[in-house]
Amino acid sequence: MAGDQDMFDAVVMADERFHGEGYREGYEEGSSLGMIEGRQHGTLHGAKIGSEIGCYQGFAFAWRGLLHSCATERDSKKMKVLEALIGMIQKFPYDDPTYDKLHEDLDRIRGKFKQVCVPHISLS
Repeated sequence: MAGDQDMFDAVVMADERFHGEGYREGYEEGSSLGMIEGRQHGTLHGAKIGSEIGCYQGFAFAWRGLLHSCATERDSKKMKVLEALIGMIQKFPYDDPTYDKLHEDLDRIRGKFKQVCVPHISLS
C-alpha cells in the first residue's frame, strides 16, 4: 500500500513539475520574442517620427532662407514663427526613448508647422 501511495505522489508531483517547467520555458521564450518585437516596433515608429520631424526641419530651413531676402512686416512675423519651429525641433529629444512628453512635444511641433503653413490672405 505504501508503494502505491509513493507512485501516486510521483505522478502528482511530475504533473506539477512539468507544469512549472513549461511555464518557465514559455515565459522565457515569450520574453525573448517580446523584446525582439518591441525593438522592431520601436525602430519602425522612431524612424517615422524622425522622418516627419526631418521634413518639418527641412521645410523650415528652406523657408527661412527664402524669407531672409524679404523685409516685409508680414514676413518678419512668419520668420518669428519659423524660428520658434526650428527651436522646438532642435530641442526635441531624439535620443531619449523614455522621454514621457514625446507625443506632447511632437503635437506642438505639428501645430507650429501648421501655423507656418497657414496662408495670410490680404483683403486690401
